Amino acid sequence: MKKLLIFTLPVLLLGKIHYAKVEPLERATIKAAVSGTITKVDLSAEGKTAMGSAVIQIDDAMDKINLKTSQDTFMLSEENLKINEEILKGLEKSYKLKQSYFERVNGLATSTQTQKDTAYSALIAAKNQWLGTQEKVVNLKKQILDLQYKIKRLKDSISKKSIILTGRYLYKIMVRAGEFATPGMPLAIADDLSKGKLVLYLDREELKGIAQKKVYIEGSEEGLPISRIWREADEQFISAYRTEMIVPPKYPFSSLLKVEIK
Repeated sequence: MKKLLIFTLPVLLLGKIHYAKVEPLERATIKAAVSGTITKVDLSAEGKTAMGSAVIQIDDAMDKINLKTSQDTFMLSEENLKINEEILKGLEKSYKLKQSYFERVNGLATSTQTQKDTAYSALIAAKNQWLGTQEKVVNLKKQILDLQYKIKRLKDSISKKSIILTGRYLYKIMVRAGEFATPGMPLAIADDLSKGKLVLYLDREELKGIAQKKVYIEGSEEGLPISRIWREADEQFISAYRTEMIVPPKYPFSSLLKVEIK
């Protein structure tokens, strides 16, 4: 009787092959926050890492003039306030003296009605002058507060009219000098090239036990942890979940890599 020999062969579970492009860690579309005519565009900065220079400038000449005028007015208003506060102190003393004099004259039986009326009129005049200066001081304080707000708003507007990038790769400038920028208008696209990332779309089976799985790039094992996994399926790839991983610098940006997770 012939024996049936059964050979057990090892089963190698291969992961699915994915292809992904090395992308910047982050890509941002820079939009205008304020309106104005674009006066400068540094096209030579495209395709380079900006180091604190203004790549796009929106006209801020009138804002700067307005700011200088507001700052000068602010300083004068503060000086005017100090003067009027000193005047107010003197008027308060004068008012209290006239109030004391009127009370003394009004209480004397020997005082004539004319003396009482004169003292009362002086008292009312002193009080009105004191109150009028008080009102002026209050108005000056309000004017100073309004100027402080205006100065801050102008400084903010001026800062937003200079598009300055530091340590960002300027991928594309989307406007030209002479165009009029409006709030929300796209101006440029800038990338964070400090690290590269791969974006994969994995199905449920691939995600099972993913923490114990290994990542292979171009056939070589890489000790790369999965940095982010979306909990909801992707809108376009409806049966897959967006997954990101950070890749080492040896893989150039925009290079297409073969990735396996198994």
